[in-house]
Parts: sequence; C-alpha cells; structure tokens
Amino acid sequence: MEQTIRFHETGGPEVLRREEVLVGEPGPGQVRLRHEAVGLNFADTYFRNGTYPIPLPAGMGVEGAGIVEAVGPGVTNVTEGDRVTYTGFLNTLGAYSTARLIPAEPLIKLPDGISCETAAAMTMRGLTSAYLMRRIHPFQKGDTVLLHAAAGGVGLIVSQWAKLLGLTVIGTVSSEAKAEVARAHGCDHVINYSHEDVAKRARELTDGLGVNVVFDSVGKNTFMASLDSLKRRGLMVCVGTASGTIPPFDPQLLAMKGSLYLTRPALADYIADPAEKAELAGEIFGHVAAGRIKIEINQRYALEDAVQAHRDLESRKTTGSSVFVI
Repeated sequence: MEQTIRFHETGGPEVLRREEVLVGEPGPGQVRLRHEAVGLNFADTYFRNGTYPIPLPAGMGVEGAGIVEAVGPGVTNVTEGDRVTYTGFLNTLGAYSTARLIPAEPLIKLPDGISCETAAAMTMRGLTSAYLMRRIHPFQKGDTVLLHAAAGGVGLIVSQWAKLLGLTVIGTVSSEAKAEVARAHGCDHVINYSHEDVAKRARELTDGLGVNVVFDSVGKNTFMASLDSLKRRGLMVCVGTASGTIPPFDPQLLAMKGSLYLTRPALADYIADPAEKAELAGEIFGHVAAGRIKIEINQRYALEDAVQAHRDLESRKTTGSSVFVI
C-alpha cells in the first residue's frame, strides 16, 4: 500500500488526511511514478480552501519528481527507469503521495545535472519564472521590476534571472530576515512592507518615474500599491492572490493611473504547447545546471507533516522553496 494525502471537504490545513491506497498498473497514456520528492506550492492551498473548486474527495499537490516504474499502452515520451518531473493543474492533482498513476503527457525528463529533489522544488516555480521573464514583457537592460514576495520560491528565481538580463529589481518582503535573503539573490533594493509605504518607496527609488513592471503574487492587499508604483504605460502582472482575490474595479482606473496594462496569466497557458514548454524548461534547467540560478530548498517535510507544511506556508514562515522528501 502507498501513502497519499487527500481531503474530503474544503477548509483549513486540518482537512488534509493521510490515507493508504493501492496503486495499480498504468492504463493507456499513463505511467506509474514513484516519487522521490514532491513540491509544496501556495497554489495547493487554493485547492484545499476551495478557491479552485474541484470535485471531492481529491488528492493534493500538482508537482513532483521521481522514477518511472511502469508505462501503459501508447506512451512514447518516457520509458521505464526515466527520471522525470512534472507540474500542471487538474491533470496532475494528487502529487502528495509516495507513488501514483499519472498521465505521461505532462512529464519532463530530467537532465543529469538536476536531482529529483531540486526538480520538485523548482518545476512549477521555474516554469512560472521562465514565462514571466521570457514571455510576458520585452524586457530591456536597465528596466526596473517591482517584485512582491521577493524571498519566496518564485521571487528568488525571478530576481536571479532578472540580474542575468540586466534589470534593476526592487523586492518587497515582510521582515528583515527575508530582506537579507532577497538581497543575497539579486534584489538591488528591498522594501519591508510591514513598515514602509511600497508605492512611495518605489517612486523614490526610481526618481519619481515608477517601475516598468510589477510582479504581484499577493493580490488583494497589494493591488493598489502595485498600480501606484508603475510608470506611465507600465505593466501590472497579477501572478497570485496570497492575501485574497482582487476586488472588482472599474478599468477606467488603469487610464487614470497612466494608461496602465494589466494581465492575470496562468502557467497552464504557457506550457500548453509542448514545444514552448520544452523551450521554457530547457532555459530554466540550463540556468540551474550551469549554476547561474540557484534553487534554495529551505524547508523539507515528511509527507505525514502536510498539515504543518500548509500552516507554515500560509503564515509566511517559509522562504525559497519547500518540498516533501519521500
């Protein structure tokens, strides 16, 4: 019997249950995958609390890495024994497990220089960072980015990648400890939003002009400050809603604040095309394998500690990436 984490009702971390399951043989288009590590992402909490509605009961987690144990009929992209990683949405839900059946389509073969633990810590965050840096905006050397949650998993990757592109990075954090982490990973300036006015400081740091792009993963609590930090015709990228969803607003607001642009992208739409997914994965894995971008795994949990892991995540106790070690 294998171990898995499931939930039968939406709610707080306490709804997560550890259960025993029998994993059978893979069907057409499937593989049986034995996990070595599983990613812990803030998006997991959206499934658990009902922000992302799904039929219940359901598995938890959408990212993991391990070894292919068996392949079903029609599978051609991977073979038994391959080291693979994956991330996705409904088609990969159920990652919090020791082993599982999963469609073969989302699986990505791991290059030799990337361990399963590193892959579980970076596949979702890395692909998210890749589309943010390579698809969202035509960045030019010297552009300035305001990056919320700069000490988080995506934040640390984006800040390092931004420095490779010659960008100036202003990161926001909630504590001095997180500020030190952000600075160590490429942030040129750090704003501690627990006692500093984000928009005011962003304006001061850009000589009153504002930033070219804001990457906002916080949502409700930072939305207006993010808009007020942008230069004329700047781009607001809403990449998450950690503090809650953004309330409805009149689009006229964007015109009033400088003909701003706004987008709410989703990773699924940037990896839907296999060729584009392979290109983005190749870029981030290449940077990591070469040491140009470092993946910080600062929290490791056992699968049975899923409730505590979610509590830590939602209380913002974590920095960098978190994984379940199987």
